[in-house]
Amino acid sequence: MQKDIIDVQHVIDQSRFSPFQWLTFILCFLIVLLDGFDTAAIGYIAPSLLQEWGLEKKDLAPVLSAALFGLAAGALFAGPLADRFGRKLVLLVSVLLFGVFSLASAYAANLHSLTALRFLTGVGLGAAMPNAVTLMSEFSPSQRRAMITNAMFCGFPLGAALGGGLASLMIPQWGWRSVLMLGGVVPLVLVLVMLRYLPESVRYLVAKGKPVERVRSILSRISPQVYSAKAFVLTEVTAEQGLPAQSGVQVILSRRYLVGSVMLWLTYFMGLVIFYALINWMPILFREAGLTPKTALLISALFPLGGVGAVFCGWLMDRFNADRTIAVCYALTAVAVAAIGQMAHNVGLLVAVVFVAGTLMNTAQSSMPALAAVFYPTAGRATGVAWMLGLGRFGGIAGSFLVAELARRHLDFSEIFVVIAFPALVATIALLIKQFSAQARARRDKQQAKVAMASDGAIELTVRE
Repeated sequence: MQKDIIDVQHVIDQSRFSPFQWLTFILCFLIVLLDGFDTAAIGYIAPSLLQEWGLEKKDLAPVLSAALFGLAAGALFAGPLADRFGRKLVLLVSVLLFGVFSLASAYAANLHSLTALRFLTGVGLGAAMPNAVTLMSEFSPSQRRAMITNAMFCGFPLGAALGGGLASLMIPQWGWRSVLMLGGVVPLVLVLVMLRYLPESVRYLVAKGKPVERVRSILSRISPQVYSAKAFVLTEVTAEQGLPAQSGVQVILSRRYLVGSVMLWLTYFMGLVIFYALINWMPILFREAGLTPKTALLISALFPLGGVGAVFCGWLMDRFNADRTIAVCYALTAVAVAAIGQMAHNVGLLVAVVFVAGTLMNTAQSSMPALAAVFYPTAGRATGVAWMLGLGRFGGIAGSFLVAELARRHLDFSEIFVVIAFPALVATIALLIKQFSAQARARRDKQQAKVAMASDGAIELTVRE
């Protein structure tokens, strides 16, 4: 390639991880952290709602799932919008939305108004996370993309765990509304910082043929050598037969990606059945098992805290088979979640098992966006990640209703956790199917194009002066 024509991913791969990329990482991490905090907040305030408004457990199912319906809607719409209008704009609007409506939720007068406001909060939350993942993955070196993206996504379980710790301190002092106020004010402050410092993806700019000056101004903050470039290119495998798809939706539903897309959706769905069944109901289940309210909150907060293991999983994904690595985590999750139900009367063991189960579960679930980001090309990456997260949210809705239904059927403590563990086995099988499908596809591609395989499956996107 000529010296004045530069491949943007080559620059990112060959350069040190710059302060500019670290700043982008921190901003995306904070977005996902607040996403996790606001998403999990309703589970931590649920016992207070039962007491203040005189509710029964079954009455909580709509408000616990309202944000998840919003999350699904926000993700499904935001992915295609980000592939069309850019990652930064959608991120700014989404963080603004969930900040405003989380703050408004703190002033809800009854369960119906809180449910409606939680849905609107969820729309912003659902739009924010997949685009933060997409933006960070597009600023990451190829050889460390999964590890960096997973590290950024750790903000979600850490935010959820932070919510539990803060809730245990704030609710006794200022009531449950203070948790939602905090979850609204901080995102609004972050929007002001994002306006000034959050960049647009250079991969997106090249893919959309944006002015070369705009690409150069961003990429030069990673490598000053690009100042002499007169054109930027992006070379990658795209849709069937090397032809660029017209939209992100067409990419993820094309023959090349359809099986993998469905398996990603199913895996994430099953993971969120487990996550939301536990994050929303563990404080209540533990209190009913005899733990004090504060102890129940603190032990429940250990479950999302375990997501920091995703960094190590990302390192493994960059070096070994990513599908199989995550599948093993889900298989072990099934064992650990079932074990929680056997520890109700031993607080010490319960703490250990909840943390181990959380580490395995959240490591697997937090690794899924990175897996999707690597699986799809630039033209469909935001849509692919967002649709996996959006469709998966219906698993969160199912998880929220699942425990209520199990309680209605009078299953005991141990039986509830055995049922919750089963979706992890389904997720394991789905990832193995995705892997086998990819291997079969690779063999067919090799047979069809032995000599011209690389050139037939690639498209070079260029922006010039």
